[in-house]
Amino acid sequence: MEETDMCYPTASFLAVQQAIPNGCSAKLLPPSQRQHLGLHGSAKSQTITSLADEFDVSRKFVHRQVDIAKRALDDAFASQPADDEVLFQLPVTKQWLRQLTLGLVLTCHSPLRGVVELLRDLFDYPISLGTVFNTVQAAVAPAREHNHAQDLSRIRVGAHDEIFQAGQPVLVGVDALSSYCYLVSLEESRDADTWGVRLLELQDRGFHPDYITADAGQALRAAQSEVLPDIPCRSDVFHALHEVHDIVTKLENQAYQAMAACAAMETEQARFQHRHGHADRSCGQRLRQAAPKQAQAIQLADDVRLLGRWLRWDVLELAGPTHTERLDLYDFIVAELKARVPQAPKLLKQLVTYLIGQRDDLLAFAAQLDHDFAQLAAQFAIAPDCVRQLFAVRALPDHSAKRWHRDAPLRRMLGERYFPLSQALDRLRRHTVRASSLVENLNSRLRSYFFLRRRLGNDYLTLLQFFLNHRRFPRSEHPERCGKSPAELLTGQSHPHWLELLGYTRFSRN
Repeated sequence: MEETDMCYPTASFLAVQQAIPNGCSAKLLPPSQRQHLGLHGSAKSQTITSLADEFDVSRKFVHRQVDIAKRALDDAFASQPADDEVLFQLPVTKQWLRQLTLGLVLTCHSPLRGVVELLRDLFDYPISLGTVFNTVQAAVAPAREHNHAQDLSRIRVGAHDEIFQAGQPVLVGVDALSSYCYLVSLEESRDADTWGVRLLELQDRGFHPDYITADAGQALRAAQSEVLPDIPCRSDVFHALHEVHDIVTKLENQAYQAMAACAAMETEQARFQHRHGHADRSCGQRLRQAAPKQAQAIQLADDVRLLGRWLRWDVLELAGPTHTERLDLYDFIVAELKARVPQAPKLLKQLVTYLIGQRDDLLAFAAQLDHDFAQLAAQFAIAPDCVRQLFAVRALPDHSAKRWHRDAPLRRMLGERYFPLSQALDRLRRHTVRASSLVENLNSRLRSYFFLRRRLGNDYLTLLQFFLNHRRFPRSEHPERCGKSPAELLTGQSHPHWLELLGYTRFSRN
């Protein structure tokens, strides 16, 4: 709820609203507002009529939410069963044990020997390690069918990377918008030919995104330029900023070391002065030589840190100046870093070379934003600069005073165009990808499985890919992703539980 008392529904709620012929207000209420009705109706802090009028629903609907809230309270404060009381009966069959095995391996990250031990200790059921392995292996074939059956033409932004397990590379690709993993392959090499073969296989399944985000890996980029020459490969902003941050940290450590050395010599000089009544010439000479080095190290660390902040917040930030202005700022920052290379050649020379080589690919997103802003400006008959200003305002946090101070004049100027333009800019912000963060996130999730075993196989990776794509997110910062799997987010269609997709019938107490 914004300060103007106008409610701005998300894209998911708009989709629901369009699917309801009569636009029923009760069906559009999110769980938080239903909870509000139940709590205030039960506490009688508001009348049923006032609650119905406030949310534009019927009194019967409010009474229903009150009944739900009362039942929830009764269940919460009901007497708890004794520790030895039987809660429910579970028919343990071989099929159920196979489901338990897959759940332990995939959901709980259990090693195969851990499954053997759990069934022995808690179920008094002896099982061999080979049986557990065969159960997991039996799920590979249906998992591979689901993986290969997925149409990849819906992927608009891809993110590629490489991770290693026991010295062997694993090629990874993920949809940056839905988190759907379309590539996880164990290879003997990560050269351009290997990447090219995998990209050709993806292309046969409809893979043709608008662009791909990746780090500066030469083999990866060479393969893409050969197989997908019409698809740009943008540089990952995260890796560029990480390189700068790493250099700043090392320069600051050098400055602290110089400061510590000067402080130690000053302490030594003071101790000598106290004992002998005069200064130590040798120590004084070393201190006079160290003081300029200390000042130079501090100044260099401060300068590079400031240039890094400009690069992050003024050049590579999503909301910022035009592409041409960003290029000028980028060149200025690189020139300033290059001028300081003689002061720290081992650290700054490699950074400057990296930034020069990645310039155009790092700022490709800014050129795309300029194009999108121009299209929106023509669509809403306003100046592109006004679109850019509103985009910057929408990127500010809701609690920021600067946002509402800058937002008010834009509301007055745009009038009825403000809301649809804001929605269009929010969609544009969500679909503009500058970093391969999702592939790094996927790598971290894969790593939690890889540590269980030294040797991997593509069968095991196939099963992991299926599980991660069809397991529903239990929570997310984005409400539209909660309770949905990456496959559902990619296709927009619901699917059964991942165990049911593998051919199992899940146990239900009902």
